[in-house]
Amino acid sequence: MKKYDITQPVTLKKGVYRLNSERNFDYQLNRVINWDGGRLEDVQPIAAKIHTSADWKRELIALGDKAMSEERTGNAIAYYRMSEFFMYDGDPDKKKYYELATKLFYEYYADYFEGEQPRIERAEVPYENVKLPVMHVRPQGESKGTILIHGGNDSYFEEFLFSLLYLQEKGFEVYLFEGPGQGGVMRSQGMHFTHEWEKPVKAVLDTLGLDNVTIVGISLGGYLAPRAAAFDKRITKVVAWSVFPCFQDIIVGTQKPAMQKAFRVMMKLHARPVINLVFGKKAKKEPMIGWGLKHGCYAYEAKDAYDYARKLKLYDLEPVADKITQDMLIIGADRDHFIDYRLIGREINMLTNVKSLTFRLFTEKEEAQNHCNVGNGRIVLDAICDWISQINTRDE
Repeated sequence: MKKYDITQPVTLKKGVYRLNSERNFDYQLNRVINWDGGRLEDVQPIAAKIHTSADWKRELIALGDKAMSEERTGNAIAYYRMSEFFMYDGDPDKKKYYELATKLFYEYYADYFEGEQPRIERAEVPYENVKLPVMHVRPQGESKGTILIHGGNDSYFEEFLFSLLYLQEKGFEVYLFEGPGQGGVMRSQGMHFTHEWEKPVKAVLDTLGLDNVTIVGISLGGYLAPRAAAFDKRITKVVAWSVFPCFQDIIVGTQKPAMQKAFRVMMKLHARPVINLVFGKKAKKEPMIGWGLKHGCYAYEAKDAYDYARKLKLYDLEPVADKITQDMLIIGADRDHFIDYRLIGREINMLTNVKSLTFRLFTEKEEAQNHCNVGNGRIVLDAICDWISQINTRDE
């Protein structure tokens, strides 16, 4: 197998493409291209064929097979990894293709991880009955600070490889890790999500001896990272790479006002059969809801829609928000199909004790309008670096 040429400069892709009429399929296809190493010329011809999760699985695996036959391993990794995305618990191919993509990733990018002084060091942090994987990079010159970064609800930390390297080139020491419910920690080691994110973060900080850290949480990490900061003051700066006041409210907020009101009444009445019936019907009609429920029940060990909704209420920043005393940056997107950025008002009102609070909304004109700004990641990473530097200058 040809290895990736690590002498190439780090490049972050830019561009938003209209690929599928269903918003979540469209978004995830953009993610395949922008974050995971896919190619527009591969994805565009098959995009319109995807109407169901089964279509997604078939088409992405076929792209992976074709890329491998043409010795385009980097592209194949993207397709195999993301083929697993819409596979559900119980499908034997889910673990198979996750493990295949991961194996290919570490073979293809091996030169980053090998040698006496590898550019990327790997570590494992003991946590309960699992080990949390960590990637670590040091800048060439004097460090501008230490960043601890992690993903969210459905991330694999390998997809942040080039973001990690870019932050290193910007002068930062960076630790990237996977926690419970993410990547191989869930798929291979079997540990599901916890809303008490301060616990895995404490394990990472303790084991690696870190202090004066900027934590960056992506997507659901917009709740997880601030939650950890509320309990651990070794974290001095917080970046929530998504508006995320309460997971349950975000999910329900995608529905019409009447539906939102009915849902809240039914939850207060503990009307489990009604909740399950309504969301079961909606899941059959709307692929995004179908995926959200099936992935959610798997990742959060929920029995049904009612149990999943109940567990999501735990992911609420409000009970701990007054304990967040650090400088905080919140990043939003004006066309985010998962999260209404206008929830920022509620989140700001919670954060009564932060040292400083900055909100940056990225837009369609910047090609950063999608969830987690897929389409222009570089502009966000630059904004994060600039914000850290501004805070550091203020505190000198």
